[in-house]
Amino acid sequence: RLQMLKEMFISKFGSAPKFYVRAPGRVNLIGEHIDYCGYAVLPMAIEQDILIAVEPVKTQVVQLANTSSLYLDFSTSVNNIQINKTKPQWHNYFLCGLKGIQEHFGLNNPTGMNCLLDGTIPPSSGLSSSSALVCCAGLVTLRANGKTLSKVELAEICTKSERYIGTEGGGMDQSISFLAEEGTAKLIEFSPLRATDVRLPSGAAFVIANSCVEMNKAATSHYNIRVMECRLATKLLSKSKGLDWKKMLKLHDVQTKLGVSLEEMLTIVEEVLHPEPYSTEEICKCLGISLEELCSQILSQNTQDVSTFKLYQRAKHVYSEAARVLEFKKICDEAPANAIQLLGELMNQSYISCREMYECSCPELDRLVDICLQFGAIGSRLTGAGWGGCTVSMVPTSKLNTFLKNVKKAYYQTNVQSLALENNSLFATKPGRGALVFVEA
Repeated sequence: RLQMLKEMFISKFGSAPKFYVRAPGRVNLIGEHIDYCGYAVLPMAIEQDILIAVEPVKTQVVQLANTSSLYLDFSTSVNNIQINKTKPQWHNYFLCGLKGIQEHFGLNNPTGMNCLLDGTIPPSSGLSSSSALVCCAGLVTLRANGKTLSKVELAEICTKSERYIGTEGGGMDQSISFLAEEGTAKLIEFSPLRATDVRLPSGAAFVIANSCVEMNKAATSHYNIRVMECRLATKLLSKSKGLDWKKMLKLHDVQTKLGVSLEEMLTIVEEVLHPEPYSTEEICKCLGISLEELCSQILSQNTQDVSTFKLYQRAKHVYSEAARVLEFKKICDEAPANAIQLLGELMNQSYISCREMYECSCPELDRLVDICLQFGAIGSRLTGAGWGGCTVSMVPTSKLNTFLKNVKKAYYQTNVQSLALENNSLFATKPGRGALVFVEA
């Protein structure tokens, strides 16, 4: 693949690349939609990645090309980076990483570059192709400008810089992209960012299946509405408990301030919030603020016109999912005889909560999870933001081949569009390594 990339680079730019950078996609085993609430998640890097061949140049221009003809070439001056939020095109994710590093170092005359990108992560599939591209671009810019940072610093800068495109993400994708190590999943905790190895049980494989329904977080508002619902739930829970609600942004903050367990937080949610949706008027009344203050101080740009918010359901999902992550790690650490069974149950509970409480599934994902469970998965759930994208299933190694064959037949061969994507859509994966730079010897 490197050789192919090198040859394409030479025919495109007329000279050879000086170095290459890769950043992996990821699958989140458990802990969906809780990173931006401050809670730990449990992802692993996958073998599929973004690979960029790079040649620093004397002109102050960045030229971007892609090995896939689906993506148009793009070039821009390094001193005038404009990121268009209305159309999340592939080059804008590259520009997020570039701009993040430039701003961090205050680079006045950043190096120009020729870059050719090759990606093996299916796009808009919930395997984090966009964050892998932001991370890859950050590392490319760092290297081309002769700067160094730790992996943790890089992950934090790339998390912030992806927000230039309008996604209010929590940092899981960027963190695993940099901090992953081969052979182990990671428990990723935030503020401060740290990663702990989680040894997955032998005897089970993790299989990714793409529903073939694309979901682009930056192009839709579902994702950011959920972030706001969690933020509003934080404010209402804080106020009811006499905390300084204006300073509270994340559901994790409420638990920390009250010094109670996740189970107790679930009880508090039951006591304080009602299951019916909250109107913006009711939220303003609860907080004693005007609609204008709600819009200008709490809501994000693209959630200003939302008229109702579900707070009870979202908070219940977050606190129960945060507890499932800790339980998952504990089972992996203690490795009881029935570990695979127990982990599978947690994955299934996570999926039901995502579907019922967070409402981030879709009919195709529901069908795919059913098919996976029917053909021998012990646990199966959506992974990534949802509303499309992929499922991840835990399958006993002994049943893997028949599982793959049956799922392929039941889901992919009944649908012409899926059939075209089939080869890239169903695969077993092992924990891969994180982002790295390699130089031509």
